[in-house]
Amino acid sequence: MENSKNIKNTAELEELLSRPNDQSIEFVRTLEGDMIFLGVTGKIGPSLALMARRACDAAGIDKKIIGVSRFREDSGREELEKAGIETIPGDLLEPGFIQQLPRVKNVIFLAGMKFGSLENAALTWAINSYMPGLVAEHYKKSRIVAYSTGCVYPFVPPESEGSKETDVPGPIGEYAQSCLGRERLFEHGSLKHQTKMALIRLNYAVELRYGVLVDIAMKVKKEIPIDLSMGYFNIIWQGDANNMVLQSLGHVQSPPNIINITGFEILSVKTVAEEFGKRMDMKPVFSGRESETALLSNPQKAYELFGPPEVSVSTLLDWITDWILHGKEILNKPTKFEVRDGKY
Repeated sequence: MENSKNIKNTAELEELLSRPNDQSIEFVRTLEGDMIFLGVTGKIGPSLALMARRACDAAGIDKKIIGVSRFREDSGREELEKAGIETIPGDLLEPGFIQQLPRVKNVIFLAGMKFGSLENAALTWAINSYMPGLVAEHYKKSRIVAYSTGCVYPFVPPESEGSKETDVPGPIGEYAQSCLGRERLFEHGSLKHQTKMALIRLNYAVELRYGVLVDIAMKVKKEIPIDLSMGYFNIIWQGDANNMVLQSLGHVQSPPNIINITGFEILSVKTVAEEFGKRMDMKPVFSGRESETALLSNPQKAYELFGPPEVSVSTLLDWITDWILHGKEILNKPTKFEVRDGKY
């Protein structure tokens, strides 16, 4: 889908984020059963659920797509329903609510808590670890793809090419520890009931309103010092990640299949800032110095399963530069990717 043309507006952006590729369309054609997205609101859920809907429509198959969330405030419930996605409002922390959910064959679990986890440690553990146990029990006869995070890995040197799925986890801080708890509760359900699952260790999905690249670009534009202490990172265009996650329903197993999803390039914060600086005719301001290690993942397994991402880093830099210079919508939700102590 590589396209160097800049993205004009939010509608065009959301169309690209939810556009299924040919592999996704062919995959859903052979996928048995309906699909339910647990925790469908947020930065990823709406575009992923819509991608599933569009893939089914393109494949010419009649498959029910369901989105579950509390749907508080302006959460896009009406937009999902207009797109042909059924919605069920409720609290996934309530066992009684989960027990009433339809037992759909294909489950994608997106719910999680990161920001504010330092001040709300108990709620963080409840959402990230207790809730998955409830879901694994209710959907023990389904296929489950659950979002996790690359934060379960320890920091590694850039020359290592990133942590692999077979590496021993080493989560730093309670957020990352609770995410490993999420994986362990799903793993327990998988082993107990032979439920086929995939656990997606994602870092970091980016688009034009949010993400590590937007964080860096906005600091360049505003001449805010850029902290170099987490000097390296991986990213992937969210549309590419969405296609990979959707197709992961075809790669579930028991015990769970762990899949790193990210870009293969290990990017330098300093170099990326300088690239934005060239595009914006600005001089980045830096603070600190690069540490010898960073939070990095190796996506070779995902590339073998799904192929490489279609949108390049260079295209993303161009898109984001144009988006920001034209004053288009930004979510103003910093990723805090530079945090090294795990306190979010």
